Amino acid sequence: MGRRRQGESEDGRGEATEQVASESRTDRLRIRAAWMYFVEQMTQNEIADVLGVGRVTIVRMLADARARNEVKITIESELSEIVRLERALEKTFGLQQALVAPLSAPDADPIPAISAKTGSFLSDTMKSGMRVGVGWGQTLFSSLPFISAKSLTDFKVISLLGGVGVVRRVNPAEFAWRFAQIFQGDGYLMPTPAVVDSVETKIALIERCGLQEIFEMADVLDAVLLSVGGIASATTFSRGGFLKEADREALLARGAVGDLLFHFFDRNGDLVDHPVNSHVMSVDVDRLRKAPIRILTSGGEEKTEALLGAVTLIAPTILITDEESARRMLEAVSGS
Repeated sequence: MGRRRQGESEDGRGEATEQVASESRTDRLRIRAAWMYFVEQMTQNEIADVLGVGRVTIVRMLADARARNEVKITIESELSEIVRLERALEKTFGLQQALVAPLSAPDADPIPAISAKTGSFLSDTMKSGMRVGVGWGQTLFSSLPFISAKSLTDFKVISLLGGVGVVRRVNPAEFAWRFAQIFQGDGYLMPTPAVVDSVETKIALIERCGLQEIFEMADVLDAVLLSVGGIASATTFSRGGFLKEADREALLARGAVGDLLFHFFDRNGDLVDHPVNSHVMSVDVDRLRKAPIRILTSGGEEKTEALLGAVTLIAPTILITDEESARRMLEAVSGS
């Protein structure tokens, strides 16, 4: 009996799953091309540049869309509304690409859908030789089962934030380490609390405790993978023991709508005036914006304002969210 490859079941379900995933990506790319060509009146060369494929591939996809009767007077596909939202997000916020996850119902928990979409994107995007800085959060942690494991050479994962001791499962160090393991890469962790008591302590830890290497690596990242936290309850922060209710109320009073790596910002994407922003043990936003690929993944009704602020703060190249969050973001901008 021949040996099965790792991850392949006896009935070939491993290969079948890969085939379905590949077909899904192909279908989505074809519908995006058809939308741009027939609805947005873009040229085939322009579409090729946006999607990162050759013009011949675009010609082939458009012909295929017509052969499948997906293109008549309108684009007939269940993906068309998702594509419309993605294109609207890309144009409104200057993104290279938006990925919108469909929901089973408007009030459904968006985290599973966003996490699945994130995992699929990361499976295709991570390559050998990359240096990837990662944040933390429930959405990122939940994406791990959806990432296809593979061995990448010279692949480095850098945790961008200190540890949260009380939050056991959703922890910056835990996510960074498991993410590195999926690709058999090297993980670089920040062995400090997420927040310290003073700027002096922060400087001392960086300069005298071997953390300078982490911050220097942050200057040459190929990609950053981030999520945002809301301020409405700040439960994750509270469980970590780093934020008292008085601090949360003070942040709210200063206009904070959310945080990115414990950097609290307002609706306009400006950091608020509060000591926590100078006491956090994380790579600063200016360094993160240097990475050519900046992935922001998050969603949920309570995070609409946080997402809007984060888009300005970090200027993501890739935004991954759910369809209801996408609609709320676009409505908020059009109504302002």
